[in-house]
Amino acid sequence: MPSGPKILPELLHRIFGHRDFRAHQREVCEAAASGRDVLLVMPTGAGKSLCYQLPALARRASGHNATALVISPLIALMDDQAAKLSALGLRVARIHSGLDRETARAACRDYLTGELDFLFIAPERLRVPGFPEMLARRKPALIAVDEAHCISQWGHDFRPDYRTLGQHLAALKPSPIIALTATATPAVQRDIVRQLALEDAAIFITGFRRSNLAVEVLELSKPQRPEFTEKLLSDAAARPAIVYAPSRKSAEDLATRLNAKFRSAAYHAGLDPATRERVQRDFLAGKLDVIVATIAFGMGVDKPDIRTVVHVALPGSVEAFYQEIGRAGRDGNASRSILLYSFADRKTQEFLLERNYPPASDLQQVLRALNDEFVSPEYLQRKLNLDQETLERSLEKLVTHGAAISGFNGNVRIADEPSHNQSGWQDGYDAQVIARRRQIDAMMAFAEGASCRMAALVEHFGDRSDPLRSCGQCDICQPSAATGSAMRQPTETERDDLRAILSAVAARSTSTGKLFTELAISKDRKHFDALLDGLARAGLLTLANDTFRAPDGRDVTYRKVSITHEGRTPDDETLSTVWLRDTLTSTGKNRSTKKKTAKTAEAPELTPAAKDLEEKLRAWRASEAKDAGKPAFTIFHDSTLRAIAKAAPRSVPELERIPGIGPQKLDRYGSKILAVCREEPSSQPDLHSPMRSRELRAEQTRAIAADKIDRQPSTRVDPTPVRKATPSAQPPRPTELNPIQSALDERLRDWRKQQAHAIGLPSFFIFSDSVLSEIVLNPPASLSDLRSIRGLSSEKIEQFGPAVLELCSAMG
Repeated sequence: MPSGPKILPELLHRIFGHRDFRAHQREVCEAAASGRDVLLVMPTGAGKSLCYQLPALARRASGHNATALVISPLIALMDDQAAKLSALGLRVARIHSGLDRETARAACRDYLTGELDFLFIAPERLRVPGFPEMLARRKPALIAVDEAHCISQWGHDFRPDYRTLGQHLAALKPSPIIALTATATPAVQRDIVRQLALEDAAIFITGFRRSNLAVEVLELSKPQRPEFTEKLLSDAAARPAIVYAPSRKSAEDLATRLNAKFRSAAYHAGLDPATRERVQRDFLAGKLDVIVATIAFGMGVDKPDIRTVVHVALPGSVEAFYQEIGRAGRDGNASRSILLYSFADRKTQEFLLERNYPPASDLQQVLRALNDEFVSPEYLQRKLNLDQETLERSLEKLVTHGAAISGFNGNVRIADEPSHNQSGWQDGYDAQVIARRRQIDAMMAFAEGASCRMAALVEHFGDRSDPLRSCGQCDICQPSAATGSAMRQPTETERDDLRAILSAVAARSTSTGKLFTELAISKDRKHFDALLDGLARAGLLTLANDTFRAPDGRDVTYRKVSITHEGRTPDDETLSTVWLRDTLTSTGKNRSTKKKTAKTAEAPELTPAAKDLEEKLRAWRASEAKDAGKPAFTIFHDSTLRAIAKAAPRSVPELERIPGIGPQKLDRYGSKILAVCREEPSSQPDLHSPMRSRELRAEQTRAIAADKIDRQPSTRVDPTPVRKATPSAQPPRPTELNPIQSALDERLRDWRKQQAHAIGLPSFFIFSDSVLSEIVLNPPASLSDLRSIRGLSSEKIEQFGPAVLELCSAMG
């Protein structure tokens, strides 16, 4: 009989109808089928379920004539998976609280006789007296622990019944265990391995990058979010959609509002089971366009065509956020996630944290009331006079941290080792509160971050197989394509404001509120925050949360702004990377309207040759961005690439005339762009090397000089004597700068840098590159010679002229 791993491809095709594995599935299935313990961390929709189902069947077919045991935390989740397996002709049974006793007994009999392919159970079943012993009478072919992050107290969805799984599963060895989850950070991954006692586990953490999912984050006040969501989803292309709301009431209110425009309904734990089932069934069947839900909705929902996931409040953790947005675009088509948040959301999450984690003194009070006899929570509530919510949460935490034991009927007693648990449980509890607070910090940091959204998510989960490249489609990588807001470049007045902000924070970090008051460049705080947001997205400054101790002893949280290295030289080239966000408001247009308007106003279509060149330029830009680890738009914006493609420049002067090509970009990327336009080999010398920089500057200097001579008028109104030059009088154009010119060029650039540093301004405020180039080619001998150079004002000649003349004369 063939071994488990060898028959995997045949079973994949015969039972599941697939001819090929998805990425990473084969390695996982082979490890589990061969009998190894496995930890699989793979995102929602990537095919995790197959990774336990296929090896379970392979082991059963290769001689392990036993049932695969699947432990699942939600009834809806196990019902969905059981139904799909049954539809494939497999024998499946379930045991959970929603089924009658006779059904459970029949499932146990079929398990013991080996007639089942899969048995699904809820984790609390392992606390039923005699049930673990029944399972041990016939060892499973394989044990699958689904949603394994629920095991860890460091996870976002911790469940006490999951915490004790390792104690019960030891009796089922040597059956291999495969733990599966979509949302486990490295700390949670280590905890899962430890709690389940996985031996020599094959660990797979992979596939977190979703290439078809664009992630956007938009800072928006709470009152604006319902209207924004309505406008966003009014575009039929944005539906079907899931909207995650922070509370039952907000879910119902928003669902009612949306239902006036398109078919919508609310889903939350406060609805009766029949209503929840009907809403979920209608959404899956396409009878509802939008479902507005709390976090109670989602696990086990396998609707492939969800186009949009909207969060109208900040989630409690990055793990929860990633799991929820993973329900979009499972069909592989383009989809979008939009997170709406504000600083006030942090306060809400901190309130929820304090509610869900009572003070340790409350837990100590409950613990003192317990003894070695089981008592009911009702008895404790009467005895202690605590409200029901506080008592329930205190008991849950005491059980979690080993100070108390819960029976199957919900009664509790003190743990078997009171001397240890009554004193040691608080360290674990305090650590859990700290970990939970850090999850809020991480979620807030993600929302306020200025790096690629997808790369940040991949890095958060420790997917080492990913190169952490920019995704090219989130609101950071491609701001002009953001759905949630219109992105634009700043006006000249706003550019001055941006410079003022960077100048103000160059010497010290400060709070955003203080900066707003001190600068007084805008009366509108929202507009000021938009300027800060644009600078942060461009990487010119950072925004972070900080705290200070108030006189009354309270820790007050505020937003602090600090400058980055790149922000210290805010020239025009640098500021061209800043995009400002115009949020969709009540008077704004939705995305579909904006697209139509843009199309009617855009420039004429490119010729086929220009379109081909634009694609080549985009490929080159993507490669440059990947190598630099930066978003593509920081290299060149789409509008600049389009202008280059239209002009198809063949020389430096032609390239320099294109809007968006400044001296720095010309110096850094000029030769590579020209190589693309000329269809030359792409293996260009490193432009950052001093030799190549000098070569490019030489070419640029020669071309600028020649271009200026060609365009110079034959007469001048300025009565100041000038050195006249005509094309006929032009000396032979040098092929490269001679040693004296090169030395002068370097000295002038060093001098300019020192002058700029002394007054705290960018270098171009002293002299532009074109001015320096003309000085190098035609060294002036007098102030009159300097006045002939275009771009030099009388003030600059008066301020800097003597120094320039001294440098030129020193070179002889």
